[in-house]
Amino acid sequence: MYKYLEDFVGESPLVRLKRLPADRGNVVLVKLEGNNPAGSVKDRPALSMIRRAEARGDIRPGDTLIEPTSGNTGIALAMAAAMMGYRMILVMPENSSAERVQTMRAYGAEVVLTPAARSMPGSIDLARQMQADGQGVILDQFGNPDNPQAHYEGTGPEIWRDTGGRITHFVSSMGTTGTIMGVSRYLKEQNPAIQIVGVQPQPGSQIPGIRRWEDEYLPKICDFTRIDRLVLVNQAQAEETARRLAREEGILAGPSSGGALAVALQLDAELENAVIVSIVCDRGDRYLSTGLFA
Repeated sequence: MYKYLEDFVGESPLVRLKRLPADRGNVVLVKLEGNNPAGSVKDRPALSMIRRAEARGDIRPGDTLIEPTSGNTGIALAMAAAMMGYRMILVMPENSSAERVQTMRAYGAEVVLTPAARSMPGSIDLARQMQADGQGVILDQFGNPDNPQAHYEGTGPEIWRDTGGRITHFVSSMGTTGTIMGVSRYLKEQNPAIQIVGVQPQPGSQIPGIRRWEDEYLPKICDFTRIDRLVLVNQAQAEETARRLAREEGILAGPSSGGALAVALQLDAELENAVIVSIVCDRGDRYLSTGLFA
């Protein structure tokens, strides 16, 4: 049977690392979400949010959708909107990488840039104002339960199946928190002893895809009780680990993936006989203009 593009969202590879882990009897695995059609873990919630909103009758093809984004969700939504017949307006900080902006526009989305000094809160505020002015409907990745539900139904079960239920630690960078919320819920239902480790940036670090939110903007889908341990990483750690992942394992990924893997490797140095899974959120080719791999 022939398949449509949306049928290839999910079922990303779970790959064992060879050279980066220490020799302590642990298994360190990375889930390659860059293999999704639009190149990131955000393909899952993007498709989920549009499909479920359609099913509820909240939107229908031809409508205009608006979303504030730092990049990957915007690219995924632009792809999904193109597939499903929506006009897409994406609002994002002006210091986002050129590859991200160009990719969104290639999918036919309109991109509205906001001042870099205001970061994501500035983009969120403008998107809300645009919706209030009747310019479109916000899907709201930060407060929409259809975001973590995609990971509860897809990412979590895939990890459990592909590790044969042997996973002991799950590590994920925290942005919108949809991935860690959905995967945590599923894995804890299978085995409450599995440790869920969230990764956030140290103060002053600017790591695309990893964020510590001001209380006013904390995603509504975030529930810190679903996280067993929070670890802070700095920008240098995240970027250097991303470079090592490319040079020593042949996996080209972005800095948020480097941040999560840095924490996974810390766990690897502390533990014995563990099965550690870290999310590789996206592909590194959308960061080439930033100098990450220079």
